[in-house]
Amino acid sequence: MNSILLMNPLITPDPGLAIWAIIIFSILLFLLSKFAFKPIVESLKERQESIETALNAANKAKEEMAQLQAKNEDLLKEAKEERNVMLLEAKNIATKIVEDSREKAKAEYEKLIEHARNDFETEKIAALMQMKNEAGKLAVDIAEKLIRKELADKKAQEDLVTSLINEAKLN
Repeated sequence: MNSILLMNPLITPDPGLAIWAIIIFSILLFLLSKFAFKPIVESLKERQESIETALNAANKAKEEMAQLQAKNEDLLKEAKEERNVMLLEAKNIATKIVEDSREKAKAEYEKLIEHARNDFETEKIAALMQMKNEAGKLAVDIAEKLIRKELADKKAQEDLVTSLINEAKLN
């Protein structure tokens, strides 16, 4: 069986065929190196450069994103601080408005109380004057009725006039 394998022309080496194979391979290698390898190597270099450029751009974009995120965080922090300041100012203003309103209400209340006291005093004085007037009228009416009754005769009237004149001289 070994002899069959050795006799096969495809398996047994032929020096002429080997030389032609080497020559064709060398020509092919030369042609490939002249026309194919340069463009392949250049395209690989271009691809490598584009990949590096893309990686650099991605890193740069990543750095910019980190910077933007830091800026956004700073802006958010500033906005929160401004909001807190505005809330504090609004609270202070609201407190001041409430205090001012209380003071105004208290002053108005005191004015109303003073006005009511003055009205009460005025009404009291007016009522007392009216009572005095009524009491005076009543006293005059009673005195008039008593005097008319007592001085119904002429002699009593003359005695009263005389006594009044004597009292007036003493005073």
